[in-house]
Amino acid sequence: MRSALPHFAFLIALIVNGCSQGEPNTEMDLSKQDGLNVDAGGDNPAEANLNIGTPMGERVATLGLLNKRNNSTQDITLTSGESRIFGEVKIGLSACERTAPWEMVRETGAFIQVDVQNRGSSEFERIFSGWVFKESPSLNVVEHPIYDVWIKDCNMNFPGEE
Repeated sequence: MRSALPHFAFLIALIVNGCSQGEPNTEMDLSKQDGLNVDAGGDNPAEANLNIGTPMGERVATLGLLNKRNNSTQDITLTSGESRIFGEVKIGLSACERTAPWEMVRETGAFIQVDVQNRGSSEFERIFSGWVFKESPSLNVVEHPIYDVWIKDCNMNFPGEE
C-alpha cells in the first residue's frame, strides 16, 4: 500500500506557498539557484516562487467525466478560473499544479468544483470542492451515484522544459 504522505506534503507545500506573508526568507531566492534565470518578483522570494513556470491563469487541465447512467466518458479541457456546463454537471477549475521535473515524487493535482443539477430543478447543487490527484485518485474522490470526475493532466511548463 502506498503512503499518502507525499500527497499531503504536496498539498501543504501549495498551501504554505500561497499563504506566505511577512518577512522574506533570503535562503529561498530561486533566481540564483541552479542557474535558473527567473524573475525574482522583487524583494520577496515567496513571490519568486509564484513566478516559476506557467502562470496559473494560463495552465490548462484535462479532466475526465464519467456518466455512470449510460457509461459514457468525455475529456474536458479547462483553464484555471473557467467553469462550464456539461448536461446536468457544471465543472469549475480553480487551479492545477504538477511537481517540477527535478522533484523525485511526481504529482499532478487540480482544485475543482463539481455541481450537479437534480432532475426537475433549475438550480445546481455543489457535490464536491477540493483537490483531486492523478497519481492517487482514491485520496480525494468525487462521490456521486451518477457522475465521476478525475484529473488526467495539468499542462504547464517550468524553466528549462521544452
